[in-house]
Order: sequence, then structure tokens, then C-alpha cells
Amino acid sequence: MSEPGFEEFVAARGPRLLRVAWLLTGDAHLAEDLLQTVLARVWPRWHRLADENPEAYVRKALVHTHASWWRRRWRGEVPHQDLPERAGPADPFAEVDLEQALAAAIRALPVRQRSVVVLRYFEDLSVTETAAALGCSEGTVKSQAAKALRTLRGRLPGALDAVGAERGERL
Repeated sequence: MSEPGFEEFVAARGPRLLRVAWLLTGDAHLAEDLLQTVLARVWPRWHRLADENPEAYVRKALVHTHASWWRRRWRGEVPHQDLPERAGPADPFAEVDLEQALAAAIRALPVRQRSVVVLRYFEDLSVTETAAALGCSEGTVKSQAAKALRTLRGRLPGALDAVGAERGERL
């Protein structure tokens, strides 16, 4: 039994929603689980959501479901020492290293700040859209974004400037 339009929605928007889930979780397998869980919850309600803005609804559900998972999750092992730096020529994989360092720094942010960063800067939502997705005020979105960017700048000096220059803006 299939809800009309649900399969088409998942086929069309699934990769983008999976990216949001990955940015929230930082793990490909958890991202797939998160998206699958949310889509399983959305499917029975699809007949009511299809005429609205289902992508925004699913995105909001991803954020809320991830937050509930995050509260219950064990934090895992925490490394206590940095790896030694390598001597030699310039690293040809610097861009990948930067992306991984940025992803790790984003995962280390508190849930609300991480959600704001993912929705504002990776999903390119406006402050108003982000506030609606998170169910908070626009002022909260702005303050959480400012705190998150300040934390990220402290953890990755110069990295946000490189990312912003690539996008043609200042983060």
C-alpha cells in the first residue's frame, strides 16, 4: 500500500534530506537510520502533509528526532591527545582535512547550535525559515548562530574564512 506522491518525494528530496541528517549526526549510518525513522513516522501522515510543505516538515522532524537521540546517547570515547604533525611537502588532501575538521567541530557543538548551523549555512535557510523549523524565535536563531560561529572560529582559526571565501561570503 502506497501513499500517492510519497515515493516521488523521497526519490526527489531524499539525497538532500540525507545530507541534512548526516550533517546533524556526523555518521553516514546514523544519518540513514535517522532519515528512515523520520520517513517511517511521516508516511502515515502523508495525506495531510503532501499539500503543505513536506520538506520543511521532514527537516524539522529530523532536527527534533536527532535532538531526542542525542540526549539519550552515550558520548563515546574522547581522545586525550592530538596526533603528531607530519613533516614533509604540503598535504594534497588539505581540503578534505578541512571538511572533516569542520564536520567534527560542528558535531562538537551543542544540539541547538548545531541545528542552527546546519539549517542556516548548509541548507541555506533564512533566519525566519530556521526559526520556524526549530520552533523558536528569530532572535534565538541569530544568537545561537553567533555563538556557534564564535566557537567554530576558536576551534578552526582561519577555516571559516576559507569556507566563506569559497562561497563568496563572510561566515
